[in-house]
Amino acid sequence: MKVEFDKYPKILERVKASGFVVFESNDYDLNIIGERNPSGKVNEFDDWIHVCFTVDGVWQWYAYKCTTDAGLHYLKKGNTAILVHDQQYRGAYIIGLHRGQYFALVQRGNAVDVWRDRNKDDQHDYGSNMERGFFGINIHRASAKRETKIVDEYSAGCQVFADPDDFAEFMILCRLQVENLGYDQFSYTLLMGL
Repeated sequence: MKVEFDKYPKILERVKASGFVVFESNDYDLNIIGERNPSGKVNEFDDWIHVCFTVDGVWQWYAYKCTTDAGLHYLKKGNTAILVHDQQYRGAYIIGLHRGQYFALVQRGNAVDVWRDRNKDDQHDYGSNMERGFFGINIHRASAKRETKIVDEYSAGCQVFADPDDFAEFMILCRLQVENLGYDQFSYTLLMGL
């Protein structure tokens, strides 16, 4: 869903204010930003993924409902990965197969940071048990058929789109970067929302 056109996206001001890079030198150089809901609820798609880039020097801004947290199914198992927010993961993703099933952004470039939620309760625990590495923290969709309301088994720590149509549009944007610039690696910035 395109939410704004022809203005400098406010989310990019937050990226810069957090000390991270904004890609603005070339058209179709995607800025992919996750915005975690500070009062989010477990098992809900209550976060956002923003995609901002220029075309002929004019800013394009898309925003999609998602989750940036693991679902309750995995929280109850323990040792669950939660991607660390207020971080920029430069060149961490490429287009590849998610679980060998469909194309998504998969972690194949650089390592990412996660917190391990180990206590098997129904709360996301931020800030402890940090690890850095390759954990398969992908950016993908939930159901292929309809918008999903409950996260549950759709995320073990990945960044997951609620609506398959939104995800399809997102993947078109990712392919436009590759086609226009030849950049096949993608950076992802995850911020805690206001």
